[in-house]
Amino acid sequence: MRRFITLGPAAVVLLTVLAALLAAPEIVRRTEAQQAVVQVQLARQELVQDDILLRINRANRAIARSVEPGVVHLMAATRFRSGSAGSGWVYDDEGHILTNAHVVGGADSVRVQLHTGRTMNADVVGVDVFTDIAVLRAEDSMGLVALPRATDELPQQGDRVFAFGSPFNFKFSMSEGIVSGLGRDPNTGAAGSAFTNFIQTDAAVNPGNSGGPLIDVQGRVIGMNVAIATGRSGDALATPNEGQSAGISFAIPLPTIESVADQLIETGHVARGRLGIAFGGFGRGQPILDGEQRVGTGVQVGQVTRGGPAERAGILADDIIESIGGQAVPSPEILRAVVNTMRPGRELSIRVWRDGRPVEATVVLDELDSINAIGGPTEQMLSYRVGLDITLDNGGRVYVRRAKSDSPAAQAGLEPRQQILAVDGVSIESYTDFLDAIAGSRISLGRATRFLVQSQGDDEARELTVRVRP
Repeated sequence: MRRFITLGPAAVVLLTVLAALLAAPEIVRRTEAQQAVVQVQLARQELVQDDILLRINRANRAIARSVEPGVVHLMAATRFRSGSAGSGWVYDDEGHILTNAHVVGGADSVRVQLHTGRTMNADVVGVDVFTDIAVLRAEDSMGLVALPRATDELPQQGDRVFAFGSPFNFKFSMSEGIVSGLGRDPNTGAAGSAFTNFIQTDAAVNPGNSGGPLIDVQGRVIGMNVAIATGRSGDALATPNEGQSAGISFAIPLPTIESVADQLIETGHVARGRLGIAFGGFGRGQPILDGEQRVGTGVQVGQVTRGGPAERAGILADDIIESIGGQAVPSPEILRAVVNTMRPGRELSIRVWRDGRPVEATVVLDELDSINAIGGPTEQMLSYRVGLDITLDNGGRVYVRRAKSDSPAAQAGLEPRQQILAVDGVSIESYTDFLDAIAGSRISLGRATRFLVQSQGDDEARELTVRVRP
């Protein structure tokens, strides 16, 4: 007898399984969609309940509204070339405007544009090429809004900052970042200065930002944009007018700005402070030890000048200077920059380490003599910006020691062993004559400068014109 196998129940189970498998993706999609909706609703609810981003927006807008009226766009021109652009900011209620020396130092005329679109002329009150600071005075102070300054309040690493200016001629722009570092020494001179105590920030700074203010979260000036790191081979640092932002920019700190600007406004020239020490430790920063633990880096005192400010303050040879005026000084270059940019007579706190213990003192700066004040910075500026290194013979006469390859000096025809007889018609008979003539020429700021030179064995001198890109 044949048996019949019933397949009905098995088929039902199989069909049910197949249906479930076919429906599973749709169920998963519906579930994921429902979860996404829930997540969006929760996120929106969180944004409504927590208004921190709205408050940050409101704060940023308030900074923009409070700072923009004190920022200016600058157009500088000479008789020989079209105008260059940069930025500046209103320093006081008398119509003084600050910018970088390399923006306006070689200009025959300067136009100032306010955020309202109004323009006016401005005169150059004074220029300090060593700190790259220039002071202008607008022909009419009406409509100028002086920016508040964070005087005596040093910024700290990590502080949020805002850079203002006209990058790529987008006038009155604002960028944001943090203080990446303090007391930076990019080993440059690229901005035409010998100053090495920069604030480093990652706020975007580009061509046109030169001279614009660096602002803190209270809308106060803490520095002035001056240079950027470009990452270009052989030219790691440049003025913002010579490169593009790579996330590392530098600003001149406010204490230096105020010291230099106030003197230029009051007297037209800058006197520089003197501490009265010689560096020890082979001219390098030295570790500061608290027992066996390293707590920082400072500058070792090699010698103390008799009767000088350091001796009067009780500083001794072999002391390690940790800070002066509240500013950390991890290297001789930074210490020199801090001291030399302070006014003579300025009273500063100084902290040194002696025999493993900190010692606090107060020092009153003397005035640095003119040769030391401008000699080293001038030679450094010439080397970096012009490509010219000089030397003196036994009689004190000035000679070309080297003209760097492809530099403005070499392109002009300057060569080793040429005697420099005159600069812009000023006779050079001594090192002092040379320093004075270079300072008057403003060569680092783009002004064409005439060198009268005579090579060994030649009967006649030649006049060579050096031009440096401002």
